[in-house]
Amino acid sequence: MSPTQVIVIVLVVLVVVAALAVVLRQVARRRALRAKFGPEYDRVVAERDSRSAAEQELRDRERRHAELTLTPLSPESRARYAAAWEELQVRFIDSPAETVSDADELVGRLIAERGYPTGEFDEQAAHLSVEHARTLSHYREAHEIRLRNERGEAGTEELRQAVVHYRALFADLLGADPVAGHSPQQPDSGTTPEHQPDATPADRPHDATSR
Repeated sequence: MSPTQVIVIVLVVLVVVAALAVVLRQVARRRALRAKFGPEYDRVVAERDSRSAAEQELRDRERRHAELTLTPLSPESRARYAAAWEELQVRFIDSPAETVSDADELVGRLIAERGYPTGEFDEQAAHLSVEHARTLSHYREAHEIRLRNERGEAGTEELRQAVVHYRALFADLLGADPVAGHSPQQPDSGTTPEHQPDATPADRPHDATSR
């Protein structure tokens, strides 16, 4: 084998190794994004023209999130929010429609106090997805029900589910379940959500919806 052939073989091997390293790095980054964003990863991939465009969007979210100045809640603020949520759930039985609007407002105040932007919903959700992807789908569901509620299209059970969904993100931002008691019930109903078919553990942040 001539020296030239050896050089060519070495160069080919180096190119293959470099290409393999690039592929492995892409795979590792993809796995990291999947692990971090969970269902949000699949949602963004479905919305974008390509997987690479979706992954770029998620990396851009990480970059924008890093520019935020997020602040933890003081014990006093945490107690105040927990008390406000407990009062809100009590009001649900008499005023379910109004309570959903109040829940949205309360969650918005908590989001703002933590240091997240409070502009358009999609922008807000994008910022939240970096650290709160686990409960972001709950927030999206609550938002959709609230919009139907404003159009007068949401029934009482949907409204109850909206409050449960809001509570998931609320608890995530708060760092604890705001109320160790039951979730909001329908008027004149003695059945708590854990006894209803659609109230799965995923609907109950930290699985703590019963005393």
